[in-house]
Amino acid sequence: MSPLVSQDLVVVGAGIVGASVAYHAARAGASVTLVDAGRPGAGVTADSFAWIGASGVLEGPAGGLRATATAEYHRLGAELPGLPVNWSGSLRWPREGSAPTAGIGQTIVDAATVATLEPAVRQPPEWALWAPGDGSVDSVGMTEGLVAGARTHGARVHLDTPVTGVRRDAAGRIAGVETAAGPLSGTTVVLAAGVATAALGASVGVRVPVEPSPSPLFRLSAPAGLVRTLVNTEDFDLRQVAPDRLIAAADSPERTLAAVRSTFRGAGSVELLSTSIGVRPMPADGEPIIGPVAEVPGLYVAVMHAAVTLAAAVGRLVARELVDGTVEPALSGCRPDRF
Repeated sequence: MSPLVSQDLVVVGAGIVGASVAYHAARAGASVTLVDAGRPGAGVTADSFAWIGASGVLEGPAGGLRATATAEYHRLGAELPGLPVNWSGSLRWPREGSAPTAGIGQTIVDAATVATLEPAVRQPPEWALWAPGDGSVDSVGMTEGLVAGARTHGARVHLDTPVTGVRRDAAGRIAGVETAAGPLSGTTVVLAAGVATAALGASVGVRVPVEPSPSPLFRLSAPAGLVRTLVNTEDFDLRQVAPDRLIAAADSPERTLAAVRSTFRGAGSVELLSTSIGVRPMPADGEPIIGPVAEVPGLYVAVMHAAVTLAAAVGRLVARELVDGTVEPALSGCRPDRF
């Protein structure tokens, strides 16, 4: 892959990935325009469970990215103080009878330790996997912080501005994007628009194999301090996001509510407040699609599942490739030309 160096970028999509690319590129000295059809993080980013973890089994082309996820968020926190990250650690306990296997960053803990970490659990499991380095973010607040950071470094931000297509010059190189408010110029366009990336790529004859994948998220009322860590069981992913609020990622609101009430003491008053269905961008092979599109000089794609987890790392690495011309080995298995 030839390095694609640019000092004039248009980043399409102000979800957490696009915001991270815009921030890191602007911080590196590029001229950056960030454009989105809505507000920062208002799309699928807002409906993410937003678990940050480098623990467990790290396989596949994006394994290296996942391994650095928490470290990259700690770096971002140092660069942009006040970002909404909660380093609570995570507890996982699978179905009864499953053999415990600890991955990177995980420790097998007994029932007494589970009871210490999560005092409200009615029947602590015989064992669980404890990952003290895991955390979670307020995904919209994080995205807003990245956009503000990009602006501080000179980025121009166009919100509520739908992009209708990608522009090319007479030689076939990227020239910017068309929007409902008129054209925006740039020698490189980064498509980080989630499921909309496929249609935008198609506007210049590029196939980006990304499909929408529904992602239910339930918001629940809760007593203060009911859940202290990020809890993963066969029934739900669950965390406390405010003194009186939980969020859960699971399949059924009814089953989730019943499971929360039966798992935790003092949860009898927990009620379902709302349900939202996020539309995750799911690449055809489940792995991130990140890199330049060879047949359209100046076009770069950054679309993935687990976008919140990977955003800090991906933003920095994409910016290095585009602004500095560095070919990043951690992205080698994620290139668009693998399809």
